[in-house]
Amino acid sequence: MSAFKSDFLNVLSERGFVHQISDPEGLDAAAVKGPITGYIGFDPTAPSLHAGSLIQIMMLHWLQATGHRAISLMGGGTGMVGDPSFKDEARQLMTLETIEANIASIKRVFSNYLDYDANTHTALMINNAEWLRELNYLEFLRDVGRHFSVNRMLSFDSVKLRLEREQSLSFLEFNYMILQAYDFVELAKRYDCQLQMGGSDQWGNIVNGIDLGHRMGTKQLFALTSPLLTTSSGAKMGKTANGAVWLNADMMSPYDFWQYWRNTEDADVERFLKLYTTMPLSEVARLAALGGSEINEAKKVLATEITALLHGREAAETAAETARKTFEEGALSEDLPTIEIPAAELDAGLGVLTAFVTAGLVASNGEARRAVQGGGLKVNDKTVFDPKAALARTDLNADGVIKLSFGRKKHVLLKAV
Repeated sequence: MSAFKSDFLNVLSERGFVHQISDPEGLDAAAVKGPITGYIGFDPTAPSLHAGSLIQIMMLHWLQATGHRAISLMGGGTGMVGDPSFKDEARQLMTLETIEANIASIKRVFSNYLDYDANTHTALMINNAEWLRELNYLEFLRDVGRHFSVNRMLSFDSVKLRLEREQSLSFLEFNYMILQAYDFVELAKRYDCQLQMGGSDQWGNIVNGIDLGHRMGTKQLFALTSPLLTTSSGAKMGKTANGAVWLNADMMSPYDFWQYWRNTEDADVERFLKLYTTMPLSEVARLAALGGSEINEAKKVLATEITALLHGREAAETAAETARKTFEEGALSEDLPTIEIPAAELDAGLGVLTAFVTAGLVASNGEARRAVQGGGLKVNDKTVFDPKAALARTDLNADGVIKLSFGRKKHVLLKAV
């Protein structure tokens, strides 16, 4: 029997999204009475979010899917300051132009998960620059700043860890938690927003907003956080040896995105199916029960379903078929990642180690050299044994490309132009 009465909290709990709730009974009752409005903030620190943000995006998806209103809050104001949470050093400050460009780029992802044109419970995308950039500093100090205890702010893990490591925490960053709390109050007043969600590292910031709302006369506000996820081997979600797993297709192809999830560790398959797909839990349980080599079929389903949510069903199935042809038939496909290089580089002799670095399959010549020693690099499906070998025009196949492979699952085509 479920611990909750509302569909919203039932779904989040059953699928593994819940880490902490400030007032479980109160939020459950509000969701039953509903609809309620909830939000998650996203700071535009890059032109794309990465896979580490997917759990928050899925929480907003389920909020709307269970009959409530979801707000994706863009940090056009807070992005000028930067969130200090668990960072070793301050973020580089961005210009207004960079922030606006990043927001425009990030927005493209959300419409795949949220319905901004629904007849009921329409999702909203709001930029906190609407109120933060217009603040009068003295009035803000008097009306808002007076409600914050520095002693309490110093006790938050996001601040305490930086200070314990004797790493600088600027006054600018220290103000971030005040601005985030103020966001919650503004959203409560403007949009009747009662709930803020986020990762567990945001708990202190969210509770700050609840306390500020109480002091400034809002109705009861609620906090809900998700666990900070790592893979079973301890790796950080959304990161690979070659960098971030970006959500925007122009920063990471649907094929590479599909491959990231196809390479999920066996122990993570069930958990990721629950968190990152909308598949019924009965089907998740069936796939999770597969053993031996059959678990690979579950991984393919996982990769396809996650990619379909983000990039569309056609792109997901194309990526799956490209992988099948590449791995099972050894065929080339135009959907494999392709890197263009000047033909003159091949004429001059392109070092094989440099080629693999250029293709992004390895991070450095040293890593490529070690891979050669282990027999892990292939050119046109033939193992590379000589780290001093060079590629030439004669290595181009009938399609005018050279296939580079690192292991069995990573492939890039080099095209001379």
